[in-house]
Amino acid sequence: MFETWYYEVVSIDGDYANLKRTDIDSDELKLVARALLPYEIKEGSKLKYEMMQYEMI
Repeated sequence: MFETWYYEVVSIDGDYANLKRTDIDSDELKLVARALLPYEIKEGSKLKYEMMQYEMI
């Protein structure tokens, strides 16, 4: 069984993006390579992470 997590793109810095979990109460940011994220992301984009893939929601 795979878990589903939700994120918001907080900032984009070159080839990386800082993501913040929105489905739990956490101030931690996760640094993720842009190559793993949908091409069209921008600051404020909402993402779903499921089955080891990120997708826009």
